[in-house]
Amino acid sequence: MKKFLTMALAAAMLVMPLAACSTEAEVAEGSAASSDGQFVVGFDSEFPPMGFVADDGSYVGFDLDLAAEVADRLGLEFVAQPIAWDSKDQELNSGNIDCIWNGFTISGREDSYAWTEAYMANNQVVVVNADSDIVTLGDLEGAIVAVQKDSSGLAALEDNAELLDSFAELVQVDDYLNAMMELETGAVDAIVMDEIVARYQIQESGMNFVVLDESVASEEYGVGFALGNEALRDQVQATLEEMAADGTLAQISNEWFGEDITTIGN
Repeated sequence: MKKFLTMALAAAMLVMPLAACSTEAEVAEGSAASSDGQFVVGFDSEFPPMGFVADDGSYVGFDLDLAAEVADRLGLEFVAQPIAWDSKDQELNSGNIDCIWNGFTISGREDSYAWTEAYMANNQVVVVNADSDIVTLGDLEGAIVAVQKDSSGLAALEDNAELLDSFAELVQVDDYLNAMMELETGAVDAIVMDEIVARYQIQESGMNFVVLDESVASEEYGVGFALGNEALRDQVQATLEEMAADGTLAQISNEWFGEDITTIGN
Protein backbone atom coordinates (compact mmCIF):
# COMPACT_ATOMS: atom_id res chain seq x y z
CA MET A 1 0.00 0.00 0.00
CA LYS A 2 2.81 2.42 0.89
CA LYS A 3 4.53 1.57 -2.38
CA PHE A 4 1.32 2.39 -4.26
CA LEU A 5 0.92 5.74 -2.45
CA THR A 6 4.54 6.63 -3.19
CA MET A 7 4.04 5.89 -6.88
CA ALA A 8 0.82 7.91 -6.97
CA LEU A 9 2.46 10.90 -5.32
CA ALA A 10 5.36 10.73 -7.76
CA ALA A 11 2.95 10.65 -10.68
CA ALA A 12 1.06 13.62 -9.29
CA MET A 13 4.29 15.59 -8.93
CA LEU A 14 5.08 14.92 -12.59
CA VAL A 15 1.65 16.12 -13.67
CA MET A 16 1.77 19.37 -11.67
CA PRO A 17 4.49 21.13 -13.73
CA LEU A 18 2.74 20.04 -16.91
CA ALA A 19 -0.49 21.63 -15.68
CA ALA A 20 1.38 24.78 -14.80
CA CYS A 21 2.55 24.98 -18.40
CA SER A 22 -0.96 24.98 -19.85
CA THR A 23 -1.30 26.97 -23.02
CA GLU A 24 -3.39 30.12 -23.22
CA ALA A 25 -5.98 28.21 -25.21
CA GLU A 26 -6.29 25.58 -22.48
CA VAL A 27 -6.67 28.27 -19.84
CA ALA A 28 -9.35 29.92 -21.94
CA GLU A 29 -11.40 26.71 -21.90
CA GLY A 30 -11.58 26.83 -18.12
CA SER A 31 -12.52 29.62 -15.74
CA ALA A 32 -12.46 33.07 -17.30
CA ALA A 33 -11.55 34.81 -14.06
CA SER A 34 -8.24 36.62 -14.22
CA SER A 35 -5.44 36.10 -11.73
CA ASP A 36 -6.26 36.72 -8.06
CA GLY A 37 -9.89 37.44 -8.93
CA GLN A 38 -9.01 40.77 -10.51
CA PHE A 39 -10.02 42.33 -13.82
CA VAL A 40 -7.01 44.42 -14.84
CA VAL A 41 -7.87 46.87 -17.61
CA GLY A 42 -5.07 48.55 -19.54
CA PHE A 43 -5.78 52.11 -20.66
CA ASP A 44 -4.16 55.34 -21.79
CA SER A 45 -4.51 57.72 -18.84
CA GLU A 46 -4.40 60.76 -21.11
CA PHE A 47 -7.28 59.85 -23.40
CA PRO A 48 -10.37 61.67 -22.12
CA PRO A 49 -13.24 60.94 -21.98
CA MET A 50 -12.47 57.23 -22.34
CA GLY A 51 -9.85 57.12 -19.58
CA PHE A 52 -7.88 59.85 -17.83
CA VAL A 53 -6.68 61.27 -14.51
CA ALA A 54 -9.22 63.37 -12.59
CA ASP A 55 -8.29 66.46 -10.58
CA ASP A 56 -8.17 64.36 -7.41
CA GLY A 57 -5.70 61.93 -9.00
CA SER A 58 -8.19 59.11 -9.52
CA TYR A 59 -8.67 57.33 -12.82
CA VAL A 60 -11.99 58.08 -14.48
CA GLY A 61 -13.61 57.81 -17.90
CA PHE A 62 -16.44 56.36 -19.91
CA ASP A 63 -14.61 53.13 -20.73
CA LEU A 64 -13.46 52.74 -17.14
CA ASP A 65 -17.04 53.09 -15.91
CA LEU A 66 -18.13 50.37 -18.33
CA ALA A 67 -15.25 48.13 -17.27
CA ALA A 68 -15.93 48.67 -13.57
CA GLU A 69 -19.58 47.68 -14.03
CA VAL A 70 -18.58 44.58 -15.98
CA ALA A 71 -16.08 43.58 -13.28
CA ASP A 72 -18.70 44.03 -10.56
CA ARG A 73 -21.20 41.84 -12.39
CA LEU A 74 -18.55 39.16 -12.92
CA GLY A 75 -17.57 39.22 -9.25
CA LEU A 76 -14.06 40.47 -10.01
CA GLU A 77 -12.05 43.30 -8.47
CA PHE A 78 -11.69 46.10 -11.01
CA VAL A 79 -8.15 47.45 -11.47
CA ALA A 80 -7.54 50.39 -13.82
CA GLN A 81 -3.95 50.02 -15.05
CA PRO A 82 -2.47 52.97 -16.97
CA ILE A 83 -0.11 51.93 -19.76
CA ALA A 84 2.06 53.55 -22.39
CA TRP A 85 -0.02 53.17 -25.53
CA ASP A 86 2.89 52.06 -27.70
CA SER A 87 3.65 49.30 -25.15
CA LYS A 88 0.10 47.94 -24.95
CA ASP A 89 0.89 44.66 -26.70
CA GLN A 90 3.77 43.86 -24.35
CA GLU A 91 1.56 44.65 -21.34
CA LEU A 92 -1.18 42.36 -22.66
CA ASN A 93 0.99 39.46 -23.80
CA SER A 94 3.03 39.49 -20.57
CA GLY A 95 -0.15 39.14 -18.52
CA ASN A 96 0.25 42.49 -16.76
CA ILE A 97 -3.25 43.41 -17.98
CA ASP A 98 -6.27 41.30 -18.91
CA CYS A 99 -7.48 43.49 -21.75
CA ILE A 100 -7.07 46.80 -23.53
CA TRP A 101 -10.18 48.93 -23.04
CA ASN A 102 -9.71 52.57 -23.98
CA GLY A 103 -11.25 53.73 -27.23
CA PHE A 104 -9.47 50.77 -28.83
CA THR A 105 -10.09 50.59 -32.58
CA ILE A 106 -10.85 47.21 -34.11
CA SER A 107 -10.19 48.20 -37.73
CA GLY A 108 -6.81 46.98 -38.96
CA ARG A 109 -6.29 44.89 -35.82
CA GLU A 110 -9.01 42.28 -36.37
CA ASP A 111 -6.66 39.28 -36.26
CA SER A 112 -4.30 40.55 -33.55
CA TYR A 113 -6.64 40.31 -30.56
CA ALA A 114 -9.64 38.41 -29.26
CA TRP A 115 -12.24 41.16 -29.66
CA THR A 116 -15.63 41.80 -28.17
CA GLU A 117 -18.19 43.05 -30.62
CA ALA A 118 -18.02 46.79 -31.24
CA TYR A 119 -19.76 48.88 -28.60
CA MET A 120 -19.25 52.33 -30.15
CA ALA A 121 -18.66 53.92 -33.57
CA ASN A 122 -16.01 56.58 -34.12
CA ASN A 123 -14.23 58.56 -36.82
CA GLN A 124 -10.65 59.66 -37.26
CA VAL A 125 -10.91 63.42 -37.82
CA VAL A 126 -8.73 66.49 -38.28
CA VAL A 127 -8.62 69.16 -35.57
CA VAL A 128 -7.34 72.67 -36.37
CA ASN A 129 -7.39 76.12 -34.83
CA ALA A 130 -10.68 77.90 -35.49
CA ASP A 131 -8.94 80.66 -37.45
CA SER A 132 -6.94 78.20 -39.58
CA ASP A 133 -7.03 78.31 -43.38
CA ILE A 134 -7.37 74.52 -43.30
CA VAL A 135 -11.03 73.67 -43.93
CA THR A 136 -10.76 70.50 -46.05
CA LEU A 137 -8.43 67.49 -46.16
CA GLY A 138 -6.94 68.93 -49.34
CA ASP A 139 -5.83 71.99 -47.39
CA LEU A 140 -3.46 69.82 -45.35
CA GLU A 141 -0.97 69.88 -48.21
CA GLY A 142 2.26 71.33 -46.82
CA ALA A 143 0.99 71.23 -43.23
CA ILE A 144 2.67 69.94 -40.08
CA VAL A 145 0.31 67.32 -38.66
CA ALA A 146 0.42 65.61 -35.26
CA VAL A 147 -0.82 62.10 -34.45
CA GLN A 148 -0.39 59.76 -31.49
CA LYS A 149 2.21 57.01 -31.75
CA ASP A 150 0.89 53.54 -32.61
CA SER A 151 -2.67 54.89 -32.80
CA SER A 152 -5.58 54.20 -35.11
CA GLY A 153 -5.13 57.77 -36.35
CA LEU A 154 -1.63 56.88 -37.50
CA ALA A 155 -2.93 53.67 -39.09
CA ALA A 156 -5.63 55.64 -40.92
CA LEU A 157 -3.01 57.99 -42.34
CA GLU A 158 -0.76 55.11 -43.38
CA ASP A 159 -3.73 53.66 -45.26
CA ASN A 160 -4.16 56.99 -47.08
CA ALA A 161 -0.75 57.44 -48.69
CA GLU A 162 -1.87 60.31 -50.90
CA LEU A 163 -3.00 62.38 -47.92
CA LEU A 164 0.03 61.44 -45.81
CA ASP A 165 2.47 62.28 -48.57
CA SER A 166 0.94 65.74 -48.92
CA PHE A 167 2.03 66.76 -45.40
CA ALA A 168 5.18 68.78 -44.88
CA GLU A 169 5.78 66.71 -41.73
CA LEU A 170 4.02 64.12 -39.58
CA VAL A 171 4.83 64.52 -35.88
CA GLN A 172 4.18 61.49 -33.66
CA VAL A 173 3.43 62.39 -30.03
CA ASP A 174 2.95 60.28 -26.91
CA ASP A 175 -0.59 61.48 -26.25
CA TYR A 176 -3.24 63.81 -27.63
CA LEU A 177 -3.11 66.24 -24.73
CA ASN A 178 0.43 67.10 -25.82
CA ALA A 179 -0.77 67.32 -29.42
CA MET A 180 -3.43 69.85 -28.46
CA MET A 181 -0.88 71.98 -26.64
CA GLU A 182 1.32 71.85 -29.74
CA LEU A 183 -1.64 72.94 -31.87
CA GLU A 184 -2.52 75.76 -29.49
CA THR A 185 1.02 77.15 -29.62
CA GLY A 186 1.22 76.80 -33.40
CA ALA A 187 3.95 74.17 -33.35
CA VAL A 188 1.71 71.99 -35.53
CA ASP A 189 -1.04 72.93 -37.95
CA ALA A 190 -3.45 70.06 -37.35
CA ILE A 191 -4.07 66.87 -35.41
CA VAL A 192 -5.52 63.60 -36.67
CA MET A 193 -7.36 61.95 -33.78
CA ASP A 194 -10.51 60.21 -32.54
CA GLU A 195 -13.62 62.32 -33.04
CA ILE A 196 -15.18 61.35 -29.71
CA VAL A 197 -12.04 62.41 -27.85
CA ALA A 198 -11.59 65.56 -29.95
CA ARG A 199 -15.11 66.90 -29.41
CA TYR A 200 -15.02 66.11 -25.69
CA GLN A 201 -11.66 67.85 -25.25
CA ILE A 202 -12.76 70.93 -27.18
CA GLN A 203 -15.93 71.18 -25.13
CA GLU A 204 -14.24 70.66 -21.77
CA SER A 205 -11.13 72.77 -22.39
CA GLY A 206 -12.74 75.67 -24.21
CA MET A 207 -9.83 75.67 -26.67
CA ASN A 208 -10.53 77.55 -29.88
CA PHE A 209 -10.39 74.45 -32.06
CA VAL A 210 -12.73 73.02 -34.69
CA VAL A 211 -13.19 69.59 -36.26
CA LEU A 212 -13.18 69.43 -40.06
CA ASP A 213 -16.35 68.11 -41.68
CA GLU A 214 -14.40 65.53 -43.70
CA SER A 215 -13.16 62.53 -41.76
CA VAL A 216 -10.01 60.54 -42.49
CA ALA A 217 -11.55 57.15 -41.64
CA SER A 218 -14.50 55.50 -39.92
CA GLU A 219 -13.99 52.85 -37.27
CA GLU A 220 -15.45 51.03 -34.28
CA TYR A 221 -14.31 50.57 -30.68
CA GLY A 222 -14.06 47.17 -29.02
CA VAL A 223 -12.38 45.52 -26.02
CA GLY A 224 -9.20 43.65 -26.99
CA PHE A 225 -7.98 40.51 -25.23
CA ALA A 226 -4.92 38.38 -25.93
CA LEU A 227 -5.47 35.66 -28.50
CA GLY A 228 -6.32 32.52 -26.53
CA ASN A 229 -8.29 34.38 -23.85
CA GLU A 230 -11.64 33.98 -25.58
CA ALA A 231 -13.28 32.69 -22.38
CA LEU A 232 -12.87 35.98 -20.53
CA ARG A 233 -13.73 37.86 -23.73
CA ASP A 234 -16.98 35.91 -24.01
CA GLN A 235 -17.93 36.69 -20.41
CA VAL A 236 -17.29 40.40 -20.95
CA GLN A 237 -19.27 40.32 -24.20
CA ALA A 238 -22.24 38.64 -22.51
CA THR A 239 -22.12 41.17 -19.67
CA LEU A 240 -22.06 44.11 -22.09
CA GLU A 241 -25.11 42.67 -23.84
CA GLU A 242 -26.82 42.34 -20.46
CA MET A 243 -25.95 45.96 -19.67
CA ALA A 244 -27.36 47.08 -23.02
CA ALA A 245 -30.60 45.18 -22.41
CA ASP A 246 -31.19 46.60 -18.93
CA GLY A 247 -30.29 50.18 -19.91
CA THR A 248 -27.00 50.47 -18.04
CA LEU A 249 -24.94 51.13 -21.18
CA ALA A 250 -27.30 53.93 -22.18
CA GLN A 251 -27.21 55.37 -18.66
CA ILE A 252 -23.41 55.52 -18.52
CA SER A 253 -23.27 56.96 -22.05
CA ASN A 254 -25.75 59.68 -21.11
CA GLU A 255 -23.69 60.58 -18.05
CA TRP A 256 -20.64 61.21 -20.24
CA PHE A 257 -22.04 62.36 -23.56
CA GLY A 258 -25.59 63.53 -22.88
CA GLU A 259 -26.95 60.82 -25.17
CA ASP A 260 -26.66 57.11 -25.85
CA ILE A 261 -23.95 56.68 -28.48
CA THR A 262 -23.32 52.98 -27.81
CA THR A 263 -24.05 50.47 -30.56
CA ILE A 264 -24.75 47.15 -28.81
CA GLY A 265 -28.42 46.36 -29.32
CA ASN A 266 -28.99 49.62 -31.21
